[in-house]
Amino acid sequence: MNHLDTIMEHNRSFVEEKKYEEFLTTKFPDKKMVVLTCMDTRLIDLLPRAMNLRNGDAKIIRNAGAIVTQPFGNIMRSILVALYELNAQEVFVVGHHECGMTGLNASKIIEKAKHQGVSDNTIETLMHAGIDLERWLTGFDNVTQGVMKSVQIIRNHPLLPAGTPVHGLIIHPETGKLDVLVNGYE
Repeated sequence: MNHLDTIMEHNRSFVEEKKYEEFLTTKFPDKKMVVLTCMDTRLIDLLPRAMNLRNGDAKIIRNAGAIVTQPFGNIMRSILVALYELNAQEVFVVGHHECGMTGLNASKIIEKAKHQGVSDNTIETLMHAGIDLERWLTGFDNVTQGVMKSVQIIRNHPLLPAGTPVHGLIIHPETGKLDVLVNGYE
């Protein structure tokens, strides 16, 4: 059985047995917070538990490295929607030790893409169109740098509501220990 079939089989019993009832909440975060964190699989359950978050407490946005790469991209738009439309009042950027975005090598990713069928012509077309793949596919030198840069972009966004606390934290992906880099209340 493939993953989709397994998921659909499980889902049928999940719904029939009303297991969803323990997760019922509204679209508004009870703790009025939005969390930007990494998509790392180790953080799926660990991060909310380490932060004492339950279903419905926070808007959680996940991407590779908890990075805001540009002020007018999808991540920043999601943060602003959470703040203006979904009653969030503060932002937490939570990176983690041993992140795969540390030292990410864009050239290697491009080579892997080519190996899996993306043509040289496609890469050249993107480059001629002004897409800097080396910049776009880059990570950061260390997790502290990544978190600090994301916090800076969010804090300095012209549409960020005045006085919005923006915090920067790092979590250890094995123990869940949180370290504060930026206290947004200060």
